[in-house]
Amino acid sequence: MPVLCQVPEVAAADTSVTPVVPTPHRHARRRGRGTAVAALSLAGALVLAGCGKAPEPAPEIRPVRMMQLSPHSGKTAFEFSGDVRPRVESRLGFRVGGKIAARLVDVGAMVRQGQPLARLDPADLSLAEAGSRAQFEAARTDRDLAAADLKRYNDLFAKGFISAAEQHRRQASFDAAEARLRQAQAGLRSQSNQTAYAVLHADADGVVTAIDAEVGQVVSPGQPVVRVAQTAEKEVAIGLPEDQVGLLRGLTDVTVHTWAEPQRALPGRVREIAAAADPVTRTYATRVSVPNPPADLKLGMTAVVTFARTGAAPALRVPLTALLQEQGRDLVWIYDAAAGTVKPVAVTLGEAFGNEIEVRQGLAPGQTIVTAGVHLLRPGQKVRPLQTVAPASAVAATPKQG
Repeated sequence: MPVLCQVPEVAAADTSVTPVVPTPHRHARRRGRGTAVAALSLAGALVLAGCGKAPEPAPEIRPVRMMQLSPHSGKTAFEFSGDVRPRVESRLGFRVGGKIAARLVDVGAMVRQGQPLARLDPADLSLAEAGSRAQFEAARTDRDLAAADLKRYNDLFAKGFISAAEQHRRQASFDAAEARLRQAQAGLRSQSNQTAYAVLHADADGVVTAIDAEVGQVVSPGQPVVRVAQTAEKEVAIGLPEDQVGLLRGLTDVTVHTWAEPQRALPGRVREIAAAADPVTRTYATRVSVPNPPADLKLGMTAVVTFARTGAAPALRVPLTALLQEQGRDLVWIYDAAAGTVKPVAVTLGEAFGNEIEVRQGLAPGQTIVTAGVHLLRPGQKVRPLQTVAPASAVAATPKQG
């Protein structure tokens, strides 16, 4: 409660007028009375000034988040989420054009190599094959006739009944008939293949992932009709940030975990890293193959790829939120538990690991630092931990990437 000041009461001056008899000391008495009144006024002003002064506020104790430093091991894990995809997914289409007469599979169907997937209307192809076969038969008949004539003229030439020029003409006729027969035979074989192409077959074991054309649709040669993903080889597609491509390239300690069975670790191998970053996500498309994948590793499953990197020696790491940049220096706030205050310390930074960064100089194990709210502090300010300060784990925190 505010303290009320009590001002001493001053007796009211006598208002009655008393005749003053002039004396030699009249002016001296007036000077003494004025001095007393001035002293009383000054004392009253000082008392009132003391009553109006507000009490000083208590120093602010700011709540902050903290952590105790401990050396991290040289092994760091980086995690990236992705999805399971086939290494090979084929968009199968007919090698000839025509109207689709039947579709023999649905999405999700397991197919075997050579299994029919769709079929075209074979009417036009059958007619074309019949025409090619007729041409072949005619060419063969001409060749047989030319062969018989050549035999007969050879006998006559041997007996001297015909000239050599005539024999040469018969030989040329036979050779031409033989060539026409080979041409007709090749045409028939080609047309037979065209007729066989009216049935679309699976080129490998796999699963149907999409249907791109339906019955009744007229398709051109090569137009995708059915998509088949081969199940023999599976891999996980992820995106690597541009600042970690060089760091993770060449690592061999790679494991894959699925959300369906997070406790099961599958060995992985980096098969390829894109040469250019995606223009939208600014990440590098990466494929991690899973050798001998289990049967329950389904396409489209969400998976997490973990890269394990072993460093040279244990080091101190702090969250990026613990850093304060001021006048070109990197600062970290150190907490003094005895005084309950903080002070800034300049540090030398090293390599970044996701949301953490290595501190090479300026800090020591066992110190407690502020990890949040660093921009609101001042040297010597009293603070209060928001949580129980525990030592950081000896294993490097795993930076998770999207």
